Amino acid sequence: MILDGRLAPGERLVEDRLAELLGVSRNPVREAIRVLEAEGFIDVPARRGAFVATLTQEQATDLFEVRLVLEPLGARLAAERGGAAAIARMKNVLAEAQSPSSERELDHLADLHSELHAIVFEMTGNAYLTAMAIPMVKRGQWVLRQNSPLRDPTAWAQHHGLIAAIEAGDAELAETTARHHVLTMRHQLRLAGQLPAPRAR
Repeated sequence: MILDGRLAPGERLVEDRLAELLGVSRNPVREAIRVLEAEGFIDVPARRGAFVATLTQEQATDLFEVRLVLEPLGARLAAERGGAAAIARMKNVLAEAQSPSSERELDHLADLHSELHAIVFEMTGNAYLTAMAIPMVKRGQWVLRQNSPLRDPTAWAQHHGLIAAIEAGDAELAETTARHHVLTMRHQLRLAGQLPAPRAR
């Protein structure tokens, strides 16, 4: 609900209302709020309740700095360890994203983008890396749904190269392709005003 915008940044979260909306008791709602706070999606100021976090441009910049480290590492390990079923899943996700029938729905495209990148990290078989990377992927989805680069089918073209490198088991190429993809997405978001200009050295 946060990722697709039904719960807006800054919105106060009321446990009873959410429990009723989701058809569950307050306990799982309370646990979900605790987990989402740890992942950075919710702010819980002392004695003020819980609120949907607002992702600042500076936080988005920090996110891309982390992605530039974790995404290439994930791609390298995925290429080294392989997995035909996972590669087939990535190809299916990419085909759906580039299908004209998707009508370029931004929320759906952001979901597909997150799914594709999550599969890469799952392929690594590294539980520590996956535990760090999946929340990062979700936060990346939060950034992307606020803009429209994914509506352009050409924005997905780099994923073909990434999948091909992983399928070929070429770890160096997969790593380089993943890094280039993150840099390209960051550049597009900077051009769209979603990210600030590079920090002065």
